[in-house]
Amino acid sequence: MPHLRHVVIGAAAGAALALVTVSPPVAPLIARAIAAPSTAAASTYQDLELFGKVFDTVREDYVDKPNSTKLIHSAINGMVTSLDPHSNYMDAKAYQDMQVETSGEFAGLGMQVTMENNLVKVVSPIDDTPASKAGILAGDIITQIDGKPIKDLSLDTVVGKLRGAPGSKVTLTIQRAKVAKPLIVKLTREIIKTRPVSFHEEGGNVGYIRIAEFNELTVDELTSAIKELQAKIPADQMKGYILDLRNNPGGLLDQAVGVVNSFVSRGEIVSTRGRDPDDVERYFAKPNPGDLTKGKPLIVLINGGSASASEIVSGALQDQKRATILGTRSFGKGSVQTITPLGPGNGALRLTTARYYTPSGRSIQAEGITPDIQVVQKVPEDLVASQVEVSEASLPGHFHAQGKEEKGSQSYVPSKPQDDAALQKALALLRGTETNPAFPPKAEQAMAPQAVKP
Repeated sequence: MPHLRHVVIGAAAGAALALVTVSPPVAPLIARAIAAPSTAAASTYQDLELFGKVFDTVREDYVDKPNSTKLIHSAINGMVTSLDPHSNYMDAKAYQDMQVETSGEFAGLGMQVTMENNLVKVVSPIDDTPASKAGILAGDIITQIDGKPIKDLSLDTVVGKLRGAPGSKVTLTIQRAKVAKPLIVKLTREIIKTRPVSFHEEGGNVGYIRIAEFNELTVDELTSAIKELQAKIPADQMKGYILDLRNNPGGLLDQAVGVVNSFVSRGEIVSTRGRDPDDVERYFAKPNPGDLTKGKPLIVLINGGSASASEIVSGALQDQKRATILGTRSFGKGSVQTITPLGPGNGALRLTTARYYTPSGRSIQAEGITPDIQVVQKVPEDLVASQVEVSEASLPGHFHAQGKEEKGSQSYVPSKPQDDAALQKALALLRGTETNPAFPPKAEQAMAPQAVKP
């Protein structure tokens, strides 16, 4: 029976499955590789034999009797995590937690985290959750949970400790950049209902839509948001839409494709390319539903916390000249992970299997999306020291860019709309009180896709 694989994209722990493909069973592939009459296969066999000897020695002679299953799982995870920052082995519980999270509801604190130099770093807190309410910021390093150090623990183990029963309390020790004294933050776990889309009308003539992440609900909620805004703002008064993807860490590939398709009716959205030059997958817009906004002007807000699926959306809308991208350069996470279940009780393997490209053939990996209009926020003096610029290019072991790598980009977003320079610039452009050559984008300058084998 073949294993099912799920293609995923995301910058942080808990990134989600997107579409199902089929692959041959893993064990027969390994067996064939070992049996192949080649020097490489012989070397592989010797290395596997060495692993078996080490395992037997540890199991028989270690001072305390070790847990054999834990030894094997740790070895597997060590092998996979050595490849890149986004590949890892998930045990059965971690795999189940991932599936629960992508459904849009789970119990925990509400933040996306990643592993960097054996340190657990916050990518971004999720809107209106215990983490965001407690003031946890992107770039914060979690050093202890309930007073116990978490150094050398796997990312999945840490995520498991952060989650718990609703109403239970947890204390985090946080190291913040340029802040000498560790911060002690006490939080109460809640059911995190990650409603990915929020929206409101701005001044009776602009529709503002924020997408916080790409989970199973995103496209449906975006569709509802656009319909409700159209019901509130007459078509002759609607100046356009603002799509806010700032500090959105990514999520489901199919949802990213669906979001783009909500603003365009044709054309390529994204392509993925694996190791084999012929291994190319292309995703195109469909006329149904097509552009739900009926061609109204669109401005997309991004920053250094906009990653993966957010970059697919902003890159596609930028290449198709459907939207003007405004803000600061995005995170630069341009790789695709495939989730392969390993059988009942064995968890799953999250493995980087491809890179993704915008319609014009741009690879975003370690470069990010450069906005058409750059707007840098003014950071309050009391927060300057705590601001950390994170990016894919700064992660140890990341895939190198095909062009010039870009490290760091501002991810700060003011809490008050009147202080939000990017938002105010977008409103001014849509209302015509300010002008810029990049708005509206000129369709005749849209870039043609690079030639790639179909």
